Amino acid sequence: MQHVLQIKENTSIQSTPLLHTHTSSLFLCLPLFSAKVGKTSLIMSLVSEEFPEVVPYRAEEITIPADVTPERVPTHIVDYSEAEQTDEQLFQEISKANVICIVYAVNNKKSIEKVTLISLCVCACRVPLILVGNKSDLVEHSSMETILPIMNQYSDIETCVECSAKNLKNISELFYYAQKAVLHPTGPLYCPERKDMKPLCVKALTRIFKVSDLDNDGILNDNQLNFFQRTCFNAPLAPQALEDVKNVVRKNVSDGVRDNGLTLNGFLFLHTLFIQRGRHETTWTVLRRFGYDDDLELHQDYLFPQLKVPPDATTELNHDAYLFLQGVFDKHDKDRDCALSPEELKDLFDVFPYMPWGADVSNTVCTNDKGWITYQGYLSQWTLTTYLDVQRCLEYLGYLGYSIVAEQESQAAGITVTRDKKIDLQKRQTQRSVFRCNVFGDVCSGKSGFLQAFLGRNLMHRSFYAISTTYVYGQEKYLLLHEVFPDNDYMSDADLACDIVCLLYDVSNPYSFEYCAKVFKQYFMDSKTPCMMIAAKSDLPEVKQQYGCTPLEFCRKHKMPPPQSFTCNTAAAAPSRDIYTKLTTVAMYPYVALKPCSAIIPGLVAYQCII
Repeated sequence: MQHVLQIKENTSIQSTPLLHTHTSSLFLCLPLFSAKVGKTSLIMSLVSEEFPEVVPYRAEEITIPADVTPERVPTHIVDYSEAEQTDEQLFQEISKANVICIVYAVNNKKSIEKVTLISLCVCACRVPLILVGNKSDLVEHSSMETILPIMNQYSDIETCVECSAKNLKNISELFYYAQKAVLHPTGPLYCPERKDMKPLCVKALTRIFKVSDLDNDGILNDNQLNFFQRTCFNAPLAPQALEDVKNVVRKNVSDGVRDNGLTLNGFLFLHTLFIQRGRHETTWTVLRRFGYDDDLELHQDYLFPQLKVPPDATTELNHDAYLFLQGVFDKHDKDRDCALSPEELKDLFDVFPYMPWGADVSNTVCTNDKGWITYQGYLSQWTLTTYLDVQRCLEYLGYLGYSIVAEQESQAAGITVTRDKKIDLQKRQTQRSVFRCNVFGDVCSGKSGFLQAFLGRNLMHRSFYAISTTYVYGQEKYLLLHEVFPDNDYMSDADLACDIVCLLYDVSNPYSFEYCAKVFKQYFMDSKTPCMMIAAKSDLPEVKQQYGCTPLEFCRKHKMPPPQSFTCNTAAAAPSRDIYTKLTTVAMYPYVALKPCSAIIPGLVAYQCII
């Protein structure tokens, strides 16, 4: 990161858009048509640490090394002279500037009066301004009384510094404030007219408070405050320092401290106080640690850290990510009913800029009898998002503050990228936890009922996805069912990419099986993806299928297990889950499914025997 400070003689200034980067440009501007006020002398005094006897029109470009600046960033200083350079060159320099200094002479009344005109012109550039009163050695009074109204009039003016190039007074401070105006600007944080923080700043700090409130009780206790302090500043607060902070809040905000913990109002008050006392860097350090950029939006690099996913790999949450998400659930399940009510779900996602889960989620995962997402359903939805759209998962984890709370470099640390499935087949083992089953079937064959039965529900619901857990040999796994739209003419890669294919037909419809046979022959007959035939609606009278052979003969011919009977209409409270366990088992051990029934692999049961 490099700062560019550019210094210029006063000349006519027009509105020119500036590029905001962390490479700052500082312009020291003389008032229009006024006598020289010493902007070049300021540069030369800074560099040589003595007042120059001979001052050129323009100083040479210099770079101040990072190790000699308070902010530890290199500072590039570029001078400008109207006598030697054109307006076009001036505008080029302005276009690279990130901070502008307007210089006046404190002993020249006309010079001070011109500051307003210069500020009006330069403010259109939307860049921080520093007012610099030079030649303070020539007067005994301060110009601040005249300058303060100008500062209050223009919010882009960060501060005013009175200095003297001759006796070196406040020269270093001038450039320090110039750097600070770029790295820690006041403008995005604070409104001087209202003497309060701006809405975007309040919104960002509110999210930070809620992420840091690990038990969601509305206060930051001493442990949480110390964790926050270590996270942002790499050092805890001493017990007495904590009490001093809370005492300051108590004296100024009636509801700032509750149960010996800092409330949101108290937290916001502290940051307002930091800004008002010129300690913007404190608030900016907090904001940037929690992922915010200069516009108080979460930075794209924070929300979407780099994560390489090979074409044949899948993405899953790892153990640490599940622990984090379990903690988030527990934090918001205030009534401890292992489900999130609409109010609790809204509170959980309050740290998001939008509501990420719509009504369709309730049809995709397990819910309780009130339709509220259960603990299992909550984890299932996160698993689904990670599998189908890992970038969106990274974004969501970023809003929740995963890297902060879990003390990880980024959200990518919570993602496991699985190895290529072909390697699993070669090694005859897999470490994956999520398996995808694409469900094919003709219209009205019972696919939707098959998906909803997996979630223990009836046909009142509809979703193209259903995900929940199953157990295979004592191991908990996720089975993701995806209903594929019946279109023989076109199947996308997503329709075909899966761990197991479910071909479902209606036993009471004589033309239902034909669709499954066509799909199998066209897309899966030569594939290594295992397939299973489901005879749905088995509670209804079975009719002969109008096809060249029976479903059983078709399965035998293509070395598939016999059709598996299934119905949603049972006397039991919920349909049997056995079929879903079978699907997951075959998905986990496809190399067994592809063997004939006589093939036995040590430690495993042959596929046909499982069925």
